[in-house]
Amino acid sequence: LSLEILLNVIAVTLAASVLGDHCSPISDTTILSSLASDCNHIDHVRTQLPYALTVGSVSLTAAGLSTYLGGGWAICNILLLGSLAVLFLIVWRFGKKVD
Repeated sequence: LSLEILLNVIAVTLAASVLGDHCSPISDTTILSSLASDCNHIDHVRTQLPYALTVGSVSLTAAGLSTYLGGGWAICNILLLGSLAVLFLIVWRFGKKVD
């Protein structure tokens, strides 16, 4: 294994851990967030899922491409910029103005 692929594997593992923690209804941070915002716990989880799964899907795609393409620093930086552009376009296309 090369060091670059090892670093990609570590990064993907940590990112998936954060995504799982954010999406899990029994996570301590999710429970505390719903309590702190004084809203129904299930409603809080339901409103957070689309955001978390969108970012998770884009990140998973970029990580898979990075690993498939060899995981060099230049490739990772290009995919990072591409991921940010995709997320910006998703927000621009589907986002709604708040009153």
